[in-house]
Amino acid sequence: MKLNKLLCIMCITLCLFITSCVFAANNNTTTGSTPSLVTKINSAFTRIQGYLKKISTPIAGVCIASGIIIRKLSFGDEKKMITGKRIITNSVVGYAAIQLLDLIIKFIEAVIK
Repeated sequence: MKLNKLLCIMCITLCLFITSCVFAANNNTTTGSTPSLVTKINSAFTRIQGYLKKISTPIAGVCIASGIIIRKLSFGDEKKMITGKRIITNSVVGYAAIQLLDLIIKFIEAVIK
């Protein structure tokens, strides 16, 4: 479980680092124009972010519903109750992380511009 959390934190940090590098390179004042590679990478990250936001809500809903079903059908089995609770908790935390990532990216855009 600790390895999954560490991996998730590392992925979020990597995404934030790459995004900040792209936006920092996008704010290039020496050349006067944005390089085409930076423009392509920026548009790709914007599309990926849009797709991630669109699919995160239904996925979180399905995960929460499956966790609730597992808890209801556990018939008092503690192991299944804990599994259902973990599924619900992890889906809520994951959905919140995706939504916070959007806010962090917008904050970085505002700071850089």
